[in-house]
Amino acid sequence: MRERQGAFSILCDLLDPAIARFPDNRKGKNTVYTLREITLSAFSVFLTQSPSFLSHQRTMQSAKGNNNARTLFAIETIPTDNQIRNVLDAVPSESLHEVFWETFALLRQKEEVEKFRSFAGQLLLCLDGTQFFRSEALSCPFCSSVEHKNGTVSHFHSALTPVIVAPGNPRVIALAPEIIKPQDGKDKQDCESQAAKRWIHRWAARYKELGITVLGDDLFSRQPTCTQLIDNGLNFILVCKPSSHPWLSDWIAHCDAHKDLHERRKQVWNGKKHLTYITRWANHVPLKDDKDALWVNWAELIIENEQGEQTFHNSWVTTHVLSEENVEELIRAGRCRWKIENENNNTLKTKGYHLEHNFGHGKKELSNFLLTLNLLAFLFHTVLDLLDLRYRLIRRTLVRRDTFFHDLRALTRYMCFSSWTAMLLFMLQGLELEDPGGEFPPL
Repeated sequence: MRERQGAFSILCDLLDPAIARFPDNRKGKNTVYTLREITLSAFSVFLTQSPSFLSHQRTMQSAKGNNNARTLFAIETIPTDNQIRNVLDAVPSESLHEVFWETFALLRQKEEVEKFRSFAGQLLLCLDGTQFFRSEALSCPFCSSVEHKNGTVSHFHSALTPVIVAPGNPRVIALAPEIIKPQDGKDKQDCESQAAKRWIHRWAARYKELGITVLGDDLFSRQPTCTQLIDNGLNFILVCKPSSHPWLSDWIAHCDAHKDLHERRKQVWNGKKHLTYITRWANHVPLKDDKDALWVNWAELIIENEQGEQTFHNSWVTTHVLSEENVEELIRAGRCRWKIENENNNTLKTKGYHLEHNFGHGKKELSNFLLTLNLLAFLFHTVLDLLDLRYRLIRRTLVRRDTFFHDLRALTRYMCFSSWTAMLLFMLQGLELEDPGGEFPPL
């Protein structure tokens, strides 16, 4: 059995209460493997970023009488891949949501969440959707679909993947996703904006006490979503394109330039050339042409090169009152929205998580459940980087994420370690690094 202490074990133990609530309709011989063994077996593939992890551990068990699935994950008997897929196909992905919340609570307890505070002392929460499966051959009841002009139909899965971000911080804290899927009793297909409304309804009450400002693209800067955010105690900084908000753009164009519309120009040297930053802002403007229009605050940034050519232009609406003192900081926070593309979605798709790989589609919940496990592995890696000094030192020394996981895959294929800590100590020794110790204590 793995040792019942240390960062890695504590994180894996956070799964236990959720697994205990999983549905299980198996009977008789089908119950050879426990739900914990089945779930942790699937999770181990994502956490080690090794699609062949279970296969290697079965081989090691035959050769050595022990394996890393047992010592690292407390998996006494490794289930078959088919058994894993069949059982997890019946488990709703929402069953894992509380694990995200408990992991976030752990980071709060260790005061790591506070380090993400930025504009106005708020936490910036990015909302964005990403697709993680697409096929013309496979489908399930939870697939979305699109019919092409040539008559073919593509089936796909996508999800809203919220994260906490901060300017200048390369890490993000992944929160529970909201799967975009057909909803009961709805004729229309689900979409990103509807998923965002469900996520807000599900989670706003828990997060609002922390002081949250939601970031999002132009899709979310519509009155229904903005009103829901305000009604649930959340601030926002949302991209607001002139093309999708013509009334607001016209209002800004006719603002009194000496009273309501403010502008500031600043020369900035970016290390290569001089750029002109033009910042404009106005408070209390209508979001749409309607007597019941929501009144918001508006900011715009235009960047011009030395030839006067526009190299950047974006605008935002926000609940925060704007002033000479805070408008640049607010825009810096609003531009943080790209972090959900780079530090989150791009990392998940290109840095070893293989988000778009079909790990198993299933007939019911499997694809969505495995996506959620993958996101949870990403969150656990962030927690280890923040709280486990050994893990952090090795990751920094090896520099590249893929180098670390390549080494982890090779080590766990050929050697059996008594614990996660023993493996990290072996890596430290091989790299001739002094042991920093300092794992956070059990809860």
